[in-house]
Amino acid sequence: MDKIVYDYLITASAYDWSHHMSLDEFRREPLLFGPSPIHPLPRLSQALGGQVEIWAKREDCNSGIAFGGNKVRKLEYLAAEALDTGCDTLVSIGGIQSNHTRQVTGVARYLGLEAVTVQEGWVDYNDMNYDRVGNIQLTRIMGGDIRIDPAGFDIGIRDSWKQALDSVIAAGGKPYPIPAGASDHPLGGLGFANWAVEVETQEAQLDVFFDNIIVCTVTGSSHAGMIAGFALSDRPGRRIIGIDASATLEQTVEQVTRIATNTAEKVELGRSLRDNEITVVPGYEGPAYGVPDATTVEAIHLAARTDAMLTDPVYEGKSMAGLIGMIRSGEISAGSKVLYCHLGGQPALPAYAGFPGLGSPERELSN
Repeated sequence: MDKIVYDYLITASAYDWSHHMSLDEFRREPLLFGPSPIHPLPRLSQALGGQVEIWAKREDCNSGIAFGGNKVRKLEYLAAEALDTGCDTLVSIGGIQSNHTRQVTGVARYLGLEAVTVQEGWVDYNDMNYDRVGNIQLTRIMGGDIRIDPAGFDIGIRDSWKQALDSVIAAGGKPYPIPAGASDHPLGGLGFANWAVEVETQEAQLDVFFDNIIVCTVTGSSHAGMIAGFALSDRPGRRIIGIDASATLEQTVEQVTRIATNTAEKVELGRSLRDNEITVVPGYEGPAYGVPDATTVEAIHLAARTDAMLTDPVYEGKSMAGLIGMIRSGEISAGSKVLYCHLGGQPALPAYAGFPGLGSPERELSN
Protein backbone atom coordinates (compact mmCIF):
# COMPACT_ATOMS: atom_id res chain seq x y z
CA MET A 1 0.00 0.00 0.00
CA ASP A 2 1.19 3.53 -0.81
CA LYS A 3 2.83 5.09 2.26
CA ILE A 4 0.93 8.40 2.13
CA VAL A 5 -2.43 6.64 2.02
CA TYR A 6 -1.28 4.17 4.67
CA ASP A 7 -0.48 7.14 6.92
CA TYR A 8 -4.03 8.44 6.41
CA LEU A 9 -5.36 5.05 7.43
CA ILE A 10 -3.14 4.72 10.49
CA THR A 11 -4.27 8.19 11.64
CA ALA A 12 -7.93 7.16 11.28
CA SER A 13 -7.61 3.60 12.49
CA ALA A 14 -9.36 2.08 15.49
CA TYR A 15 -7.35 -1.12 15.13
CA ASP A 16 -3.79 -2.23 15.59
CA TRP A 17 -3.46 -3.89 12.20
CA SER A 18 -0.42 -5.85 13.32
CA HIS A 19 -2.72 -7.67 15.76
CA HIS A 20 -4.27 -10.90 14.55
CA MET A 21 -7.80 -11.85 15.57
CA SER A 22 -10.26 -14.55 14.69
CA LEU A 23 -12.78 -13.50 12.06
CA ASP A 24 -15.70 -13.10 14.47
CA GLU A 25 -13.74 -10.64 16.63
CA PHE A 26 -13.72 -7.90 13.99
CA ARG A 27 -16.58 -5.47 14.39
CA ARG A 28 -19.04 -5.21 11.51
CA GLU A 29 -21.57 -2.47 10.94
CA PRO A 30 -24.71 -4.35 9.82
CA LEU A 31 -25.49 -3.30 6.24
CA LEU A 32 -26.89 -6.53 4.76
CA PHE A 33 -30.29 -8.21 4.94
CA GLY A 34 -28.47 -11.25 6.35
CA PRO A 35 -26.83 -14.12 4.47
CA SER A 36 -27.19 -13.54 0.73
CA PRO A 37 -29.41 -16.16 -0.93
CA ILE A 38 -28.14 -19.28 -2.68
CA HIS A 39 -30.30 -20.92 -5.33
CA PRO A 40 -29.90 -23.41 -8.19
CA LEU A 41 -29.80 -22.41 -11.87
CA PRO A 42 -31.45 -25.51 -13.39
CA ARG A 43 -32.11 -24.16 -16.89
CA LEU A 44 -28.58 -22.82 -17.29
CA SER A 45 -27.24 -26.16 -16.03
CA GLN A 46 -29.35 -27.98 -18.60
CA ALA A 47 -28.30 -25.62 -21.41
CA LEU A 48 -24.66 -26.51 -20.67
CA GLY A 49 -25.26 -30.23 -20.96
CA GLY A 50 -26.91 -31.09 -17.66
CA GLN A 51 -23.79 -32.75 -16.26
CA VAL A 52 -22.72 -29.90 -13.98
CA GLU A 53 -25.02 -28.51 -11.29
CA ILE A 54 -24.80 -24.70 -11.21
CA TRP A 55 -25.96 -22.60 -8.26
CA ALA A 56 -25.66 -18.85 -7.63
CA LYS A 57 -25.04 -16.84 -4.48
CA ARG A 58 -26.56 -13.44 -4.99
CA GLU A 59 -24.60 -10.48 -3.67
CA ASP A 60 -26.82 -8.38 -5.95
CA CYS A 61 -29.69 -9.15 -3.54
CA ASN A 62 -27.73 -8.72 -0.31
CA SER A 63 -28.85 -5.27 0.90
CA GLY A 64 -31.43 -2.53 0.59
CA ILE A 65 -28.68 0.08 0.24
CA ALA A 66 -28.52 1.44 -3.32
CA PHE A 67 -29.13 -1.99 -4.97
CA GLY A 68 -26.50 -3.70 -2.80
CA GLY A 69 -23.56 -5.63 -4.19
CA ASN A 70 -20.29 -7.16 -3.09
CA LYS A 71 -18.79 -3.87 -1.89
CA VAL A 72 -21.55 -3.40 0.71
CA ARG A 73 -20.39 -6.69 2.26
CA LYS A 74 -16.80 -5.41 2.41
CA LEU A 75 -17.91 -2.03 3.72
CA GLU A 76 -19.47 -3.59 6.83
CA TYR A 77 -15.93 -3.79 8.24
CA LEU A 78 -14.59 -0.51 6.87
CA ALA A 79 -17.68 1.47 7.89
CA ALA A 80 -17.39 0.13 11.44
CA GLU A 81 -13.89 1.53 11.66
CA ALA A 82 -14.92 4.83 10.06
CA LEU A 83 -17.67 5.28 12.65
CA ASP A 84 -15.50 4.13 15.56
CA THR A 85 -12.83 6.71 14.71
CA GLY A 86 -15.19 9.65 14.22
CA CYS A 87 -14.70 10.02 10.49
CA ASP A 88 -17.40 12.04 8.77
CA THR A 89 -16.64 11.46 5.07
CA LEU A 90 -16.00 8.28 3.09
CA VAL A 91 -13.51 9.00 0.28
CA SER A 92 -13.05 6.49 -2.51
CA ILE A 93 -12.23 6.01 -6.18
CA GLY A 94 -13.39 4.02 -9.20
CA GLY A 95 -14.32 4.33 -12.84
CA ILE A 96 -17.15 6.42 -14.25
CA GLN A 97 -19.48 3.39 -14.01
CA SER A 98 -18.08 2.12 -10.71
CA ASN A 99 -20.38 -0.16 -8.72
CA HIS A 100 -18.06 0.45 -5.80
CA THR A 101 -18.41 4.24 -5.66
CA ARG A 102 -22.21 3.88 -5.92
CA GLN A 103 -22.16 1.52 -2.93
CA VAL A 104 -19.74 3.71 -0.94
CA THR A 105 -22.05 6.69 -1.46
CA GLY A 106 -25.07 4.60 -0.52
CA VAL A 107 -23.45 3.32 2.67
CA ALA A 108 -22.37 6.86 3.59
CA ARG A 109 -25.92 8.13 3.19
CA TYR A 110 -27.33 5.19 5.16
CA LEU A 111 -24.95 5.99 8.04
CA GLY A 112 -25.41 9.76 7.92
CA LEU A 113 -21.95 10.45 6.49
CA GLU A 114 -20.68 12.44 3.52
CA ALA A 115 -19.13 10.80 0.47
CA VAL A 116 -16.47 12.01 -1.97
CA THR A 117 -15.74 9.76 -4.95
CA VAL A 118 -13.10 10.21 -7.64
CA GLN A 119 -14.47 8.74 -10.89
CA GLU A 120 -11.84 8.06 -13.53
CA GLY A 121 -11.99 7.18 -17.23
CA TRP A 122 -11.16 3.50 -16.69
CA VAL A 123 -13.09 2.18 -19.67
CA ASP A 124 -12.28 2.89 -23.31
CA TYR A 125 -15.92 2.92 -24.37
CA ASN A 126 -17.74 5.95 -25.70
CA ASP A 127 -21.50 6.04 -25.56
CA MET A 128 -23.40 9.32 -25.43
CA ASN A 129 -24.99 8.38 -22.09
CA TYR A 130 -22.09 6.46 -20.51
CA ASP A 131 -21.37 9.20 -17.98
CA ARG A 132 -25.05 9.96 -17.25
CA VAL A 133 -26.86 6.69 -16.57
CA GLY A 134 -26.31 3.58 -14.49
CA ASN A 135 -24.09 3.74 -11.42
CA ILE A 136 -23.05 7.37 -11.77
CA GLN A 137 -26.69 8.44 -12.13
CA LEU A 138 -27.53 6.63 -8.88
CA THR A 139 -24.55 8.24 -7.13
CA ARG A 140 -25.71 11.68 -8.27
CA ILE A 141 -29.26 11.01 -7.08
CA MET A 142 -27.84 10.18 -3.64
CA GLY A 143 -26.02 13.51 -3.62
CA GLY A 144 -22.51 12.15 -3.78
CA ASP A 145 -19.64 14.60 -4.25
CA ILE A 146 -18.24 13.27 -7.54
CA ARG A 147 -14.81 14.35 -8.83
CA ILE A 148 -14.41 13.39 -12.49
CA ASP A 149 -10.83 12.57 -13.56
CA PRO A 150 -9.71 11.47 -17.04
CA ALA A 151 -7.05 8.99 -15.84
CA GLY A 152 -7.18 5.48 -17.30
CA PHE A 153 -7.55 2.09 -15.62
CA ASP A 154 -5.16 1.03 -12.87
CA ILE A 155 -5.82 -0.99 -9.74
CA GLY A 156 -3.09 0.92 -7.86
CA ILE A 157 -3.17 3.98 -5.57
CA ARG A 158 -3.87 7.27 -7.41
CA ASP A 159 -2.80 10.88 -6.81
CA SER A 160 -6.36 12.09 -7.52
CA TRP A 161 -7.59 10.08 -4.53
CA LYS A 162 -4.94 11.59 -2.25
CA GLN A 163 -5.99 15.05 -3.44
CA ALA A 164 -9.62 14.26 -2.58
CA LEU A 165 -8.57 13.18 0.91
CA ASP A 166 -6.57 16.40 1.33
CA SER A 167 -9.55 18.49 0.20
CA VAL A 168 -11.78 17.01 2.91
CA ILE A 169 -9.17 17.78 5.56
CA ALA A 170 -8.73 21.32 4.21
CA ALA A 171 -12.49 21.85 4.54
CA GLY A 172 -12.37 20.78 8.19
CA GLY A 173 -13.66 17.24 7.73
CA LYS A 174 -12.24 13.90 8.79
CA PRO A 175 -11.99 11.55 5.81
CA TYR A 176 -11.97 7.78 5.87
CA PRO A 177 -9.93 6.49 2.88
CA ILE A 178 -11.38 3.55 0.94
CA PRO A 179 -9.27 2.31 -2.00
CA ALA A 180 -10.72 1.10 -5.29
CA GLY A 181 -13.06 -1.83 -4.73
CA ALA A 182 -12.43 -1.54 -0.96
CA SER A 183 -9.63 -3.97 -1.82
CA ASP A 184 -6.11 -2.80 -1.01
CA HIS A 185 -7.01 -1.99 2.59
CA PRO A 186 -6.01 -3.90 5.73
CA LEU A 187 -9.68 -4.84 6.32
CA GLY A 188 -10.52 -5.33 2.62
CA GLY A 189 -10.54 -9.13 2.59
CA LEU A 190 -12.67 -9.66 5.70
CA GLY A 191 -16.06 -9.29 4.00
CA PHE A 192 -15.49 -12.25 1.71
CA ALA A 193 -13.64 -14.29 4.32
CA ASN A 194 -16.94 -14.05 6.18
CA TRP A 195 -18.76 -14.88 2.90
CA ALA A 196 -16.87 -18.19 2.80
CA VAL A 197 -17.94 -19.03 6.34
CA GLU A 198 -21.50 -18.07 5.37
CA VAL A 199 -21.37 -20.43 2.37
CA GLU A 200 -20.27 -23.33 4.56
CA THR A 201 -23.22 -22.75 6.89
CA GLN A 202 -25.58 -22.67 3.89
CA GLU A 203 -24.00 -25.84 2.46
CA ALA A 204 -24.81 -27.63 5.70
CA GLN A 205 -28.39 -26.35 5.57
CA LEU A 206 -28.80 -27.35 1.91
CA ASP A 207 -26.87 -30.64 2.23
CA VAL A 208 -24.62 -29.74 -0.70
CA PHE A 209 -20.87 -29.25 -1.22
CA PHE A 210 -19.66 -26.86 -3.89
CA ASP A 211 -16.43 -28.19 -5.38
CA ASN A 212 -15.92 -25.15 -7.63
CA ILE A 213 -16.52 -21.53 -6.63
CA ILE A 214 -16.48 -19.02 -9.52
CA VAL A 215 -15.93 -15.29 -8.94
CA CYS A 216 -14.88 -12.33 -11.06
CA THR A 217 -11.46 -10.91 -10.17
CA VAL A 218 -10.30 -7.32 -10.77
CA THR A 219 -9.13 -5.39 -7.68
CA GLY A 220 -9.03 -8.75 -5.97
CA SER A 221 -10.41 -8.65 -2.44
CA SER A 222 -13.64 -10.59 -3.08
CA HIS A 223 -11.59 -13.48 -4.48
CA ALA A 224 -8.79 -13.05 -1.94
CA GLY A 225 -11.16 -12.94 1.01
CA MET A 226 -12.79 -16.18 -0.16
CA ILE A 227 -9.40 -17.86 -0.34
CA ALA A 228 -8.58 -16.92 3.24
CA GLY A 229 -12.07 -17.75 4.52
CA PHE A 230 -12.28 -21.20 2.95
CA ALA A 231 -8.72 -21.94 4.13
CA LEU A 232 -9.98 -21.77 7.73
CA SER A 233 -11.83 -25.07 7.29
CA ASP A 234 -9.57 -26.30 4.42
CA ARG A 235 -12.02 -28.88 3.12
CA PRO A 236 -10.45 -31.03 0.41
CA GLY A 237 -11.81 -31.02 -3.12
CA ARG A 238 -12.77 -27.35 -3.33
CA ARG A 239 -11.38 -24.90 -5.91
CA ILE A 240 -11.88 -21.15 -5.69
CA ILE A 241 -11.54 -19.90 -9.27
CA GLY A 242 -11.14 -16.22 -10.07
CA ILE A 243 -12.01 -15.24 -13.64
CA ASP A 244 -9.80 -12.31 -14.62
CA ALA A 245 -11.68 -9.28 -15.95
CA SER A 246 -8.88 -6.77 -15.39
CA ALA A 247 -6.79 -7.52 -18.49
CA THR A 248 -3.81 -6.74 -16.20
CA LEU A 249 -3.29 -10.36 -15.16
CA GLU A 250 0.14 -10.21 -13.51
CA GLN A 251 -0.76 -7.20 -11.35
CA THR A 252 -4.11 -8.76 -10.41
CA VAL A 253 -2.58 -12.11 -9.40
CA GLU A 254 -0.02 -10.28 -7.26
CA GLN A 255 -2.73 -8.25 -5.54
CA VAL A 256 -5.00 -11.26 -4.94
CA THR A 257 -2.05 -13.16 -3.45
CA ARG A 258 -1.07 -10.27 -1.20
CA ILE A 259 -4.60 -9.56 0.05
CA ALA A 260 -5.33 -13.27 0.60
CA THR A 261 -2.05 -13.70 2.53
CA ASN A 262 -2.65 -10.61 4.67
CA THR A 263 -6.25 -11.61 5.38
CA ALA A 264 -5.22 -15.17 6.30
CA GLU A 265 -2.71 -13.79 8.78
CA LYS A 266 -5.26 -11.35 10.18
CA VAL A 267 -7.84 -14.09 10.88
CA GLU A 268 -5.22 -16.36 12.47
CA LEU A 269 -5.14 -19.07 9.81
CA GLY A 270 -1.90 -20.34 11.33
CA ARG A 271 -0.31 -21.55 8.10
CA SER A 272 0.87 -20.22 4.75
CA LEU A 273 -1.50 -20.33 1.81
CA ARG A 274 -0.62 -22.95 -0.78
CA ASP A 275 0.00 -22.04 -4.41
CA ASN A 276 -2.94 -24.20 -5.51
CA GLU A 277 -5.31 -22.14 -3.37
CA ILE A 278 -4.79 -19.09 -5.63
CA THR A 279 -6.20 -19.57 -9.13
CA VAL A 280 -6.84 -16.71 -11.54
CA VAL A 281 -8.02 -17.80 -15.00
CA PRO A 282 -7.34 -15.54 -18.01
CA GLY A 283 -8.97 -15.70 -21.42
CA TYR A 284 -12.36 -14.13 -20.69
CA GLU A 285 -11.31 -10.53 -20.03
CA GLY A 286 -12.28 -9.29 -23.50
CA PRO A 287 -10.31 -6.54 -25.22
CA ALA A 288 -9.87 -4.46 -22.05
CA TYR A 289 -11.30 -3.83 -18.61
CA GLY A 290 -14.95 -2.79 -18.92
CA VAL A 291 -15.18 -3.65 -22.61
CA PRO A 292 -17.19 -6.79 -23.48
CA ASP A 293 -16.64 -9.04 -26.46
CA ALA A 294 -18.91 -11.53 -28.22
CA THR A 295 -18.15 -14.18 -25.58
CA THR A 296 -19.23 -11.78 -22.80
CA VAL A 297 -22.47 -10.90 -24.62
CA GLU A 298 -23.24 -14.58 -25.28
CA ALA A 299 -22.79 -15.33 -21.57
CA ILE A 300 -25.07 -12.43 -20.58
CA HIS A 301 -27.71 -13.70 -23.00
CA LEU A 302 -27.47 -17.33 -21.85
CA ALA A 303 -27.84 -16.55 -18.13
CA ALA A 304 -30.72 -14.14 -18.85
CA ARG A 305 -32.57 -16.41 -21.27
CA THR A 306 -32.36 -19.54 -19.15
CA ASP A 307 -32.80 -18.55 -15.49
CA ALA A 308 -33.53 -14.82 -15.97
CA MET A 309 -30.38 -13.90 -14.05
CA LEU A 310 -29.08 -10.57 -15.29
CA THR A 311 -25.34 -10.04 -15.49
CA ASP A 312 -23.26 -7.08 -16.64
CA PRO A 313 -20.58 -6.52 -19.30
CA VAL A 314 -17.83 -5.46 -16.88
CA TYR A 315 -17.77 -8.19 -14.22
CA GLU A 316 -20.44 -10.88 -14.13
CA GLY A 317 -20.72 -11.26 -17.89
CA LYS A 318 -17.03 -12.12 -17.97
CA SER A 319 -17.07 -14.48 -14.99
CA MET A 320 -20.19 -16.13 -16.44
CA ALA A 321 -18.29 -16.52 -19.73
CA GLY A 322 -15.52 -18.20 -17.74
CA LEU A 323 -17.99 -20.55 -16.06
CA ILE A 324 -19.55 -21.47 -19.41
CA GLY A 325 -16.17 -21.90 -21.10
CA MET A 326 -14.75 -24.10 -18.33
CA ILE A 327 -17.80 -26.37 -18.35
CA ARG A 328 -17.77 -26.68 -22.15
CA SER A 329 -14.02 -27.44 -22.18
CA GLY A 330 -14.26 -30.00 -19.38
CA GLU A 331 -12.04 -27.95 -17.04
CA ILE A 332 -15.03 -28.19 -14.71
CA SER A 333 -15.86 -31.86 -14.91
CA ALA A 334 -19.17 -33.71 -15.08
CA GLY A 335 -20.67 -34.30 -11.65
CA SER A 336 -19.37 -31.00 -10.24
CA LYS A 337 -21.48 -28.66 -8.16
CA VAL A 338 -20.52 -25.09 -9.00
CA LEU A 339 -21.32 -21.99 -6.96
CA TYR A 340 -21.30 -18.83 -9.05
CA CYS A 341 -20.78 -15.66 -7.00
CA HIS A 342 -22.90 -12.85 -8.46
CA LEU A 343 -21.21 -9.65 -7.32
CA GLY A 344 -24.01 -7.27 -8.35
CA GLY A 345 -22.88 -5.23 -11.34
CA GLN A 346 -26.20 -4.93 -13.22
CA PRO A 347 -26.72 -1.17 -12.56
CA ALA A 348 -24.02 -0.54 -15.19
CA LEU A 349 -26.14 -2.15 -17.94
CA PRO A 350 -27.88 1.07 -19.11
CA ALA A 351 -24.46 2.57 -19.88
CA TYR A 352 -24.00 -0.19 -22.49
CA ALA A 353 -27.40 0.13 -24.15
CA GLY A 354 -25.73 1.07 -27.42
CA PHE A 355 -23.45 -1.96 -27.45
CA PRO A 356 -24.44 -4.70 -29.91
CA GLY A 357 -26.59 -7.25 -28.13
CA LEU A 358 -26.99 -5.22 -24.94
CA GLY A 359 -29.87 -2.93 -25.80
CA SER A 360 -30.23 -2.37 -29.52
CA PRO A 361 -32.96 -4.48 -31.15
CA GLU A 362 -31.15 -7.55 -32.45
CA ARG A 363 -32.73 -7.39 -35.89
CA GLU A 364 -30.98 -4.04 -36.36
CA LEU A 365 -27.55 -5.35 -35.46
CA SER A 366 -25.06 -5.76 -38.23
CA ASN A 367 -23.19 -8.53 -36.40
